[in-house]
Amino acid sequence: MTTPGFDHEVDVLVVGSGGGGMTAALAATAEGLDTLVVEKSAQFGGSTALSGGGIWVPGAPSQRRAGYEPSPDDVFTYLKEITGGLVSDARLRQYVDAAPEMMEFLEKSSRWFEFVWKPGYADYYPELPGGSERGSTINVPEIDLRVLGDEERNLLTPLALAPRGIWFAPKDLRLFYQVRQNWRGKAVLLKLIWRMVRAHVFGDRMAAIGQSLMARMRLALAEHDVPLWLDAPMTELITDLDGHVVGAVVERHGVAQRIGTRRGVILASGGFDHDMEWRREHLPELEKDWSFGNPAAMGDGIRAGEKVGGSLDLLDEAWWFPAICWPDGRLQFMLNERMMPSQFVVNGDGKRFVNEAAPYMDFAHAMIDGQRTGVAHVPCWLVTDIGSFHRYVVAGHLPIPKVPFAPVPTGRKVPQAWLDSGVVRTGNTFEELAREIGVPPAQLRQTAERFNALARTGHDDDFRRGDSAYDNYYGDPTLPNPNLRPLGKGPYYAFQIILGDLGTSGGLRTDEFARVLREDDTVIAGLYATGNATAAVMGRSYAGAGATIGPAMTFGYVAAKHLASHDRTPSQSTIESPRR
Repeated sequence: MTTPGFDHEVDVLVVGSGGGGMTAALAATAEGLDTLVVEKSAQFGGSTALSGGGIWVPGAPSQRRAGYEPSPDDVFTYLKEITGGLVSDARLRQYVDAAPEMMEFLEKSSRWFEFVWKPGYADYYPELPGGSERGSTINVPEIDLRVLGDEERNLLTPLALAPRGIWFAPKDLRLFYQVRQNWRGKAVLLKLIWRMVRAHVFGDRMAAIGQSLMARMRLALAEHDVPLWLDAPMTELITDLDGHVVGAVVERHGVAQRIGTRRGVILASGGFDHDMEWRREHLPELEKDWSFGNPAAMGDGIRAGEKVGGSLDLLDEAWWFPAICWPDGRLQFMLNERMMPSQFVVNGDGKRFVNEAAPYMDFAHAMIDGQRTGVAHVPCWLVTDIGSFHRYVVAGHLPIPKVPFAPVPTGRKVPQAWLDSGVVRTGNTFEELAREIGVPPAQLRQTAERFNALARTGHDDDFRRGDSAYDNYYGDPTLPNPNLRPLGKGPYYAFQIILGDLGTSGGLRTDEFARVLREDDTVIAGLYATGNATAAVMGRSYAGAGATIGPAMTFGYVAAKHLASHDRTPSQSTIESPRR
């Protein structure tokens, strides 16, 4: 029986169909609760589907099966260190304790969940107390999307798709970057060619990383008969006379429906990645929309939560990721390039300002801090030489002989289209290159000579590049310091780096049970939030690969478990109309 005043009624309404939302829905359903997932977009998956699919969970079952179990106290110490007092001990401890439990729950909940751990992708600060050089990033294996049936077309896919048949397993990418350094790298290249052949001959539609994770989530949701409404934006939350959230207004087929909730609403609706007016209000240094996040992420859930009294934090923050922006607007991650040996990055004064191989959050924070000094850091420039271009994967260029009709750039020449774009500049000397990128020629020469001198010693005395195991991951394993090698003869090249991100990481303040908090730290009954709709449990840092998805899934699970243990069925007389 539906309570008068509502068009539809459930125990739990989950807003958003990314990793956090679907985990919450599965956990609520396992508790015997009638659960509905609504998604604003015409496709499911959210930013998780566009991601690398890593899940940072120290102590996950897949780690324990491999004989490695990080101490929870050490992990807590590590998180305390990197968050610097911005996050409560209760939230950090909840994450440490609940994340492995969440992973175990998922493994037992569906035959579609298979999680693997490959040691070696270090935490981003492995040298800190509690950090791990072995890492705690959990992945899922690849999957053939044909198993989704008709739902395959509803999976959100990246704007820049890889060529048909190309997909990378967790360790493939690192080895692929070593294609000129060892035979294992060449073996990965052959494996990729074989995958392309298989796709064309047998019709494989293989997907890995975030695509595989969200395909598996959708299959698990269907297995448990959890309804998912697509093209169904949540427009407002409904509260009772005491300010408790008792439902939401959802538009479906162009009609506003009042959805009542007997237990609560879980906001897993993502950040405000593409609301540039809101973003620039809190971070004027952000010049353009350079976000890799879900195109539908406009902060709807955050605003709805704020409207019913939720407080906000970290609105100037994001999961930053230095990137290249090509003239057509296409964004390209700059990851391995910052770790390769024969390069350095300069600001508008032609000076280095950061450990180029640092975690991407740290690198971007250095860009922002530098920009505030009045010296141009957005953009900045990665300077390298032709020898490095011939040896390492740079901006997607594969350092092998020219292959006609190859799906990625190949050959010994820098593509003319890159140079024509202005995103890549060249000069036969450092002075010529300096004039091309608008920095003082004498200073760029001085920076290059200083860098080369340090590289010859094998230690970066200025910024300690290569001291961390994290720095080394995508470096050159054939060198004593995988991240340092002098630049050789010209021509030299400069690649423009802009301030990209994987999505915003500020939003609604929540407690250790994922309940949304008011300014005075009291709880808004019936309202929970997780993922990028919240102020991140990572604060302004990033523990390791998967430190966005891990918390989103964990606090989605925590929210579902908590609301399942607290019965709250509003009477008709307490229901208030949505606030206009």
